Amino acid sequence: MFVGRDRELAELRAVLRQVAGGTGEGRCVLLRGRRRVGKSRLVEAFCQTAGVPFVYATAARAGTRAELESFREAVLESDLPERSVFEQVALDGWGAALRLLSEALPRSGPSIVVLDEFPYLVQDDPTIEGTLQRVWDRWLGRRPVLLVLVGSDLSMMEALDSYDRPFHQRGLPMVLDPLNPAEVGRMTGLAAPEAFDAYLVTGGLPLVCRDWPAGVRPRDVLAEALASPTSPMVVSAERILAAEFPVEAQARAVLTAIGSGERTRSGIGQRAGGLPAASLSRALELLRAKRVVVGELPLATVPSRERRYRVADPYLRFWLRFVGPYLTEIDRGRADRVLARLEAGWTSWRGRAVEPVAREAVRRLLPLAGVPDASVVGGYWTRNNAVEVDLVGADREPVARTVSFLGSVKWRDGQRADARDLADLLNARDRVPGAGPGTPLLVVSRHGADPGLVGGTGAAAVLDAVDLLAAWEVTG
Repeated sequence: MFVGRDRELAELRAVLRQVAGGTGEGRCVLLRGRRRVGKSRLVEAFCQTAGVPFVYATAARAGTRAELESFREAVLESDLPERSVFEQVALDGWGAALRLLSEALPRSGPSIVVLDEFPYLVQDDPTIEGTLQRVWDRWLGRRPVLLVLVGSDLSMMEALDSYDRPFHQRGLPMVLDPLNPAEVGRMTGLAAPEAFDAYLVTGGLPLVCRDWPAGVRPRDVLAEALASPTSPMVVSAERILAAEFPVEAQARAVLTAIGSGERTRSGIGQRAGGLPAASLSRALELLRAKRVVVGELPLATVPSRERRYRVADPYLRFWLRFVGPYLTEIDRGRADRVLARLEAGWTSWRGRAVEPVAREAVRRLLPLAGVPDASVVGGYWTRNNAVEVDLVGADREPVARTVSFLGSVKWRDGQRADARDLADLLNARDRVPGAGPGTPLLVVSRHGADPGLVGGTGAAAVLDAVDLLAAWEVTG
């Protein structure tokens, strides 16, 4: 149930021990993470095993009055020792509710209070941050309580702790990431190359990964998952999008265009129905603010305006390309058509989808023999793609002072990187600003490289799928 979550459970338990063994003052954790990564499940398991009284309240974007009543019911259903103070009361605001909560908490031992989907409360009542800060400083924080604020709106949860917000430095930020490729490999029982395939289609979402039979090939798992209109593989993305963009139709259209494979601003605008420039800018900014889309610039020693966009979450990227547009076929039992389309486009899609994963793995593994360290790892391209380099190591972004190395990612089934791949990289080296004849070359390949590709005037190093997976085995 909690593969890869031992560290996060340990962190929560450590904070609770600080509350229990401290001066009687409270602590707060600001837990953020993408939707469907298991935040609520993690915190629920933590509460159930903590052995202390707790209350777990979840916001539902229902309006302040309904949220206050839901909160009151959650307290009354909890095991807080003085929960009866919430009986026969009408809460007229969050100030009164949180002040009353401090009276319901035990004084002689620790307790836990969880406010799940806290950003919904902020959207309904922007004054709640200031209210919480005031009540925390005067009453709630003077109790031995662990307050856990949980949210899926990454930018809003990050902003809670920013210096110009009321709750600044009152909470410990904590991030729950999706399962990484090594954890997906352990959960699915697959060898390294197939573990990366599983990661690219699940995005490391525990709810999707848990249905993966151990050792079963990705194609067979997808065939079964796509045959069921209610499988997590099919429905999770739609639930994520409905929660993130309940009314933003233009943002959904732009996201769909990016998910279909469009990467440039002009291509995205045309694919999204010819949106006006201002509307396209607003939609892209919203998608980037919500961390659903990433806008990347070429990494080199000269500036560039050739920004390209991609969907940040691998699972959502997979779903938008192969599943979402064909839900009606899945609903009417024609998963065979969806699977045939997937098999036809899989190799080219996977080759591009694995690039950001490979960049992160390389960044974690640096320095390598013959390949110096780098602060950032990106890519380089020109407007017409006459030059396109998958891996660029540099000292900073978006405009580097120095380029440390260049590299290519070759992710073909059953094939090693060969002399032609190296020749392409050598030809590109002199055309990347900041690189030159002495710049080390790195080859990343699903199945390694032909003998003799390393050394001499060839590559400085070669990494295969097993090597990349070790990046997360070592660093977590």
